Amino acid sequence: MRRVLVAGNWKMNGGLAANDRLLKRLASGWSAAERRSMVVCVPAPYLAQAQDALRGSAVQWGAQDVSVHRAGAYTGEVSAGMVAEFGCRYAIVGHSERRQLHGETDAIVSAKARAALEAGLTPIACVGETLAERERSETESVVGRQIAALIDALGADTARIAVAYEPVWAIGTGRTASPEEAQRVHATLRARLAAAGAGGVSVLYGGSVKAANAGALFAMPDIDGALVGGASLDADEFLMIGRA
Repeated sequence: MRRVLVAGNWKMNGGLAANDRLLKRLASGWSAAERRSMVVCVPAPYLAQAQDALRGSAVQWGAQDVSVHRAGAYTGEVSAGMVAEFGCRYAIVGHSERRQLHGETDAIVSAKARAALEAGLTPIACVGETLAERERSETESVVGRQIAALIDALGADTARIAVAYEPVWAIGTGRTASPEEAQRVHATLRARLAAAGAGGVSVLYGGSVKAANAGALFAMPDIDGALVGGASLDADEFLMIGRA
């Protein structure tokens, strides 16, 4: 069954005092009566703080990345099992910044999704095209390749993930795909997932989502929520997005 999910990605932002204010506002401002899931994916050093602040609330928390490895001599890496010990329910894998800045391939992203699942986490697997790929009319082929890699690697377990379509050209730029443009890509992803027996997977939109455009995006039939970047650092804005 498709869940409505609004996930915040703090990226490399935060500080103990600012986090405390933000997390407390979210915990007090969101209730189970909303009938949709809200999660904040925080930098790894703040997972304990998120756990303490959000425990018992209707807001869930998650990690921004996990290693493909369970343990070993991988200095600086953080395993899925480690973040799961902090009560995480979700982990972002394959964000475009990881793909671009850290050279993560489709195979690595799929391996991270597998590692997250094995640790009991729901991976939010990101797909999306660059501006150059969009201008060459390659959007569907790029996201098709990316989702196919996940399906091939995960098989029946694909039904246990969430997917986020994030056009790279819209992330942090203030630009966003129109609701109709986003819907076309989401429909393509939905068809691929349904053919793999994973039609109930939540497919989120990510890319300069804010309260002003969230309602129009969420009104599309194949958009099940959002992966929110900068706007998730403003508690009131993020709560408004969640209610859009």
